Amino acid sequence: MPAFTPTPPKGATAALALADGSVFWGRGFGAACTAVGEVCFTTGMTGYQETLTDPSFAGQIVTFTFPHIGNVGTNDEDLEAAAPFARAAVLREAITAPSNWRAAQGLHQWLEARGVPGICGVDTRALTIRIRDAGAPGGALIHAPDGRIDPAALVARARAFGGLAGLDLAAEVTCAQPYAWTEPRWGERTTEARHHVVAVDFGAKRNILRCLASAGCRVTVVPAQTTAQEVLALKPDGVFLSNGPGDPAATGAYAAPMITGVMAAGVPLFGICLGHQLLALALGARTRKMHLGHRGANQPVKDLATGKVEITSQNHGFEVVRGSLPPGVRETHVSLFDGSNEGLACDGAFSVQYHPEASPGPHDSHYLFARFVNMMARRRA
Repeated sequence: MPAFTPTPPKGATAALALADGSVFWGRGFGAACTAVGEVCFTTGMTGYQETLTDPSFAGQIVTFTFPHIGNVGTNDEDLEAAAPFARAAVLREAITAPSNWRAAQGLHQWLEARGVPGICGVDTRALTIRIRDAGAPGGALIHAPDGRIDPAALVARARAFGGLAGLDLAAEVTCAQPYAWTEPRWGERTTEARHHVVAVDFGAKRNILRCLASAGCRVTVVPAQTTAQEVLALKPDGVFLSNGPGDPAATGAYAAPMITGVMAAGVPLFGICLGHQLLALALGARTRKMHLGHRGANQPVKDLATGKVEITSQNHGFEVVRGSLPPGVRETHVSLFDGSNEGLACDGAFSVQYHPEASPGPHDSHYLFARFVNMMARRRA
């Protein structure tokens, strides 16, 4: 672990300070500014643009364990939201010139235009080990092209960060008003809409909405704080609870009553990530902050009903407490990394902690969208 060094090494134009006083020096890219947040790491080898624009990364400084990030540039198609939600990026190697026929802009220029700073030249292995062993710390990252960096002040800002526990970040990333979504997955034609799904946006990724559209759903996206009465007034065949950032217990203060009301009306429910946690809270279970969290596109999960192991994409720092699931709620999936809960089901509702839309990631779990459609079809029959 690098020691705190009060004097920047020659050529340093960026630094990442942790709350424990450690300072990582490097070269800056992206916007020339300072970002403060929880420092985490993701193990995905591809899909950095999808990662940076995933609303679930709101409030976080993302460390990429794969060393070569940015080599294929950026484009307007691989966005999970209109803008990046990660507060900053940490890389091992410098960004090279884009080398891909789809590239419209380099990663440096893309982040610069959107106000997101980054640092490269960091020993990301040492940083990842630090996070693995001690948990995700508060951090402050500065990109100063003139090299004028005050490490003591940066450490102070890292220590002042209060963490994600207790924060309702879904309210900050949700849509401002309802809208319709009809775009299917890339390369697929629009399918005739057989079911109307109301998707509650706690930080929804676009590819989840695409998967719903490809499965034959007409999707109406509504803000996170929409009430059960407002959801039911849209006459949905099913309700989808999206992924999102922050502490599920904080978001659950208003989301759990909405979910309870929808379930009382007998409308099928499907949740992903934060949506999974919120469904668990509405059913009477508890959630808690994880020591490490799961972030990456290579996470093994076991289906307890079939024994099948799925390789999944994940991004979460909170979990459903396995022992808190009430009677009548079945645990359906568990993580083969640490045994944490990855799915649940009860009459009329099911959810998973991982990301079956696979953006980025494997396609092992796409069947869950068909399962949701079948639930709606049975109810209408």
